[in-house]
Amino acid sequence: MAKRKKGRSIDGIVILDKAIGISSNRALQEVKRIYDAQKAGHTGSLDPLATGVLPLCLGEATKVSQFLLDSDKKYRTRLKLGVRTDSGDCEGNVLESCVDFEILRSQIEEALTAFRGEIDQVPPMYSALKVNGVPLYKMARKGQTIEREARRVTIYSIELTAFEGDELELEIACSKGTYIRTIADDLGQALGCGAHIIALRRTQAGAFTEADCVTTQTLKEEFESGGLSVIDEHLIPMDKAIEDLPEVVLPSITASFIKNGQPVLVRHLPEEGLVRLYEEEQFIGIGCIDDDGKVAPRRLIVAQ
Repeated sequence: MAKRKKGRSIDGIVILDKAIGISSNRALQEVKRIYDAQKAGHTGSLDPLATGVLPLCLGEATKVSQFLLDSDKKYRTRLKLGVRTDSGDCEGNVLESCVDFEILRSQIEEALTAFRGEIDQVPPMYSALKVNGVPLYKMARKGQTIEREARRVTIYSIELTAFEGDELELEIACSKGTYIRTIADDLGQALGCGAHIIALRRTQAGAFTEADCVTTQTLKEEFESGGLSVIDEHLIPMDKAIEDLPEVVLPSITASFIKNGQPVLVRHLPEEGLVRLYEEEQFIGIGCIDDDGKVAPRRLIVAQ
């Protein structure tokens, strides 16, 4: 006899404003518990130091989590000059200190030009990136350092928004896989005085911004006062995460073939790539255009 799954069968995306000092996984487990959800997953970790936009996928929405993981991001970060740490942030051990230095705003602006566009970035040792199945941060905690290959990332914009004393603030728009702590460390090296992050906030992930966010505290309070129906209003439809993909609307009879795994020929399809699939107005999953010009199922949503 199959074991009954615990929790509600509920689908959607919660855009959490992650609090400082907790891991992304802990935040996920808290939200999963509040919603009493059977299934949940996050869309890429934020460091415990970081706050801000953390999309959490419940139920069938986990099938679009990879698209959020691969999406562009925006951050606001505060750096302290004069100190370099092994983690690139204020939680690490000090590697170097520079006491007697003077940095002008014009020097920072000039240094930032090297960070715009496509750049090669070496992932930090304190990261979740795995080598031979072992996360780098576990090696770093043991005092180990290994060679890491540089990865190509894109910095769409990086702007100096504040500078006073030995602290500065940057706003950064970047591609997936960009390490803001590495930018801070590299900038400090370029300025010759060292630098590390003292505050970091993600302001956007894909289509989702701070305006979409809700805190765990708000969820708890609303649940206590109004129950699950109230907090369910914060759930965002899962197709919002892939709204940049072309939309393909299918009549029910054609959609039935897709649901059975069969490619179908539909008018006005894109020439290639992924698409959002709808049966009439109901989102049913993600499709792809095959070599014959038909649309084939890629990830289908199981109707509850």
